[in-house]
Amino acid sequence: MKDFEWSVPTRIVFGNGAVDRLGDEAKPYGKKAMLVYGQSSIKNTGLYDRVRSSLQNAGIAVVDFGGAKSNPILGHVNKGIELAKGERVDFLVAVGGGSVIDTAKAIAIGALTDRDIWDFFTFKALVEKALPIVTVVTIPASGSEMNENVVVTNEQTCEKFGLPAAAVYPRVSIMDPSLTFTVSKPYTAYSAADIFSHVLDAYFTSTADWSPLQDGLAEAVLKAVIRSVDRIMVNPEDYNARSTMMWCATWALNRSIHSGLGYTDTPLHNLEHPVSAACDLPHGAGMSIIIPAWLDSISRQQLSRCAGLAHNVFGIICDDDAEAASRGIAALKDWFDSIGAPTSFSAVGISAVAVENLIETACETNQLRAMGMPLPREYFAGVYNLAR
Repeated sequence: MKDFEWSVPTRIVFGNGAVDRLGDEAKPYGKKAMLVYGQSSIKNTGLYDRVRSSLQNAGIAVVDFGGAKSNPILGHVNKGIELAKGERVDFLVAVGGGSVIDTAKAIAIGALTDRDIWDFFTFKALVEKALPIVTVVTIPASGSEMNENVVVTNEQTCEKFGLPAAAVYPRVSIMDPSLTFTVSKPYTAYSAADIFSHVLDAYFTSTADWSPLQDGLAEAVLKAVIRSVDRIMVNPEDYNARSTMMWCATWALNRSIHSGLGYTDTPLHNLEHPVSAACDLPHGAGMSIIIPAWLDSISRQQLSRCAGLAHNVFGIICDDDAEAASRGIAALKDWFDSIGAPTSFSAVGISAVAVENLIETACETNQLRAMGMPLPREYFAGVYNLAR
């Protein structure tokens, strides 16, 4: 096991009806909050009214900021920063999934600086502080409710970049599984793929020589996601399945699985971000396309790892590692298909010409973001062509 430090300052309030505790939980962070949310779903379900009432009953004034997209865009973030500064809000309340929470995190950074917020995403500046953030999770997928990551798309340049910053760890995250009953089957499937990507990035890029604890945790999360989603597809209001999936999403990226693995990379996200940035595809839908193709592309180099995934997650019994790996990848792809997650670019209308453009975009982005040697064009072309 590699040396590590692990500190997650987020307080979790988990349970049925937990959302009604929002006002009391948020009260320590100020008297005026910006309420960040997506399109119209929280108003249609009545959640918007519950949230506002809880905050106002706690003596907290509320400034609305809706309209967050499923891929948070820089232009919308900048509008939020301007509003937060103008209204002099004390903290932010993000009600939604990862895109809403990431929008709030970016606003929280920008509200306390005069710099262009994009400077932080391009490493021209370091994040030193941010306004406090409280979240109410409605779509469990990103794990953003209990981590320091924030992802934003610059719609002018089609660049989708992630940024780690300790200052944006949410102070409190309200996790009420009953709020996820209304998440559609397609978005439940996309969320499952997103969770898979967070686990598999670490599972396949660990630099630790031996990590049975982390491997077991990773495999347990993946198996629990499969079992939960299969139940949700039959009964969307299965509380146990929804709550298990919600907690799996959090554990997939709160660094518990990653700790002790040494340096881990994010190859799946490096491959997917150019796709959702250019095609405005839900991140999870992009992941269900990329994951099987990527596994196929690395299966020879990571044969024992792919075979382990097949054995321990999909229950494939086979003494030949190459055969096990192949069957495991096929099983994952079949499962994505069974729950309605796309597994090819053609399934979402991305043409062969568009794929070629994605290859070039991914190469350019990688050259800009690479900390060391940029990956060759053949790497992106190989995975994207397998995903056609």
